[in-house]
Amino acid sequence: MATGISLDGFFETKDKKLAFFQNLVMVAIADNYIDEAESNFLLTIGQQLGLTEEDTFPITDNLSSLCFIIPQEGLQKTLELQTLVLMVLQDGEVEEREYNLCLQYTRMIGYSKDILDELIIKLSATPTA
Repeated sequence: MATGISLDGFFETKDKKLAFFQNLVMVAIADNYIDEAESNFLLTIGQQLGLTEEDTFPITDNLSSLCFIIPQEGLQKTLELQTLVLMVLQDGEVEEREYNLCLQYTRMIGYSKDILDELIIKLSATPTA
């Protein structure tokens, strides 16, 4: 993910990194299947955040009870939404459950459905390197 910023430096605490990662995992498992591209994306983000497999065990061990953790900072909300959309686009399809979870997150951070839809169009048109 070429964002031009360091994810590890952007999230100043491990709790914020884990919350961000948990939100990604929720979207990744929305369609009850994580394909190779989604798995690789999660691994890349986890590495960029400096998270270990041990750090993420509480997330992966409690998949059925996960809920979104909403960040306080506006820039972090936007970055997370963009990253959630990138997760949805990893397999080339926007599954209904994935979309609905992104929409739920979008509304929770105070953004509209139009913003989500525009972001999906913009990021799906962006060539991956």
